[in-house]
Amino acid sequence: MKVRVTGVVIDNGELLLLDQDTDTGRSFSLPGGKVDPGETLHAALVREMREETGLDVEVGRLLYICDHPTADVLHITLEAHVRGGTLGPATGSDTQPIRGVRYVPLEQLPDHGFTTRFRDLAATGFPNAGSYQGLKTNIGL
Repeated sequence: MKVRVTGVVIDNGELLLLDQDTDTGRSFSLPGGKVDPGETLHAALVREMREETGLDVEVGRLLYICDHPTADVLHITLEAHVRGGTLGPATGSDTQPIRGVRYVPLEQLPDHGFTTRFRDLAATGFPNAGSYQGLKTNIGL
C-alpha cells in the first residue's frame, strides 16, 4: 500500500487547492503526494507543498487518516500553515498535470467537486481531527 500525505491550508475562510484532476473525477485536489521511502510525513508534506504551490509551510495537527483501497493508497492529511514562499505554479512533476493553484472560499467547495460533507468538516475545523476515518468517502472525498 502506498502512503499519500496531503495538506489542508485554510486562510480567511478559504482552502488552498490545486486545479488538478483526481482519480475520483474531481478537477480540484488538496496539495500533497506520495511519501518517498525513508521520508517522514512531515518532510514529505513540506516538500510537496513547496513543489506544488510555491509555499513554505509549517506542519500542524493530524486531521484524518483514510483508506482508498481501490487505489491501494493510505491517505494521511495534516493541517498546514503558510510561513513563506510565493503562491505560484507547480515546479515539481506530478502524476496528474497541475493547471493552477488558488484559494477557494469554503462555501464554494461543492462548486469545485467537493462534497458538502467535506465543506462542513473544513468549516468546523475538522472536529474529529486526529482520527482514523475509514474510507475516503466517509469524509466526503
